[in-house]
This record gives sequence, C-alpha cells and structure tokens, in this order.
Amino acid sequence: MKRQVRWFCFFLLVSIPLGGCAAPAVLVGGAAAMTAASGTYIYLGGELKTDYNAPFDRVWTACEKTVAQMRGVNVQPAREIGQGSISTVINDEKVNISVKYKTKNLTTVSVRVGTLGNKLSSQVLHDKIGDNIQK
Repeated sequence: MKRQVRWFCFFLLVSIPLGGCAAPAVLVGGAAAMTAASGTYIYLGGELKTDYNAPFDRVWTACEKTVAQMRGVNVQPAREIGQGSISTVINDEKVNISVKYKTKNLTTVSVRVGTLGNKLSSQVLHDKIGDNIQK
C-alpha cells in the first residue's frame, strides 16, 4: 500500500510541471465564465465585459443612446445578426463597444476605452448602458 501511495505522489509531482499553463488558464477561464453569468464585471485585456438580462435589440439601442448622451464623435456602428460594434471618440478617447447575442434575454457587452483600456471609464459607460436598458 505504501508503495502505491509513493508511486501516486511521484506521478502527481512529475505530471504537474509537464502540464504547462493549460491548467491554470482553464481555472482562470472557468472563474471568468462563472462571474460573468452571475452579473458581475470582468476586466480582461483592457476590456470590461458583462452580461445584461435583456434582448440584443434593446441592448444595442441602449448602447447607441449612451454614445449619443456622451457626445461621441466619429461614430462608426457595425451591426450584423447577433453581434455588433460601435467605435467612437468620447472626450478625446477612442471607445469600442462590442455587443454579442448570447441567448434570447442575455446579451454580452464589452467596452474598451483608450488603446490599453481604462477600467474606470469603461465602468461609467457600462453604468449608463445599464440605465438606458432599464428606461
């Protein structure tokens, strides 16, 4: 029995370094998916993402209203079936808003402000989008 436990520990210790970064990436990705489903924000790679409990069309309209309220210039909307993006400049910062259909009443929105991303500014835009969805 002791010999089996030793072999098990040996294989466990040898297999962990051989696994590389895939296991931690899966764990992080799984955590991100769980938090998005629970209605919280995920800030990853300069983009702030969240899911809204609303149909795609209502979320898209709310994003357009938000850009108009924030006085966006050089607005370039690009909408397709089930996804769309709005590129604009607000307060001398480039803003990209991406809207993706997830289910009938669940839509994902990601916001990037600036080249590298600005979490606080992205949060302000998400707050305004959420307010416009509720109206």
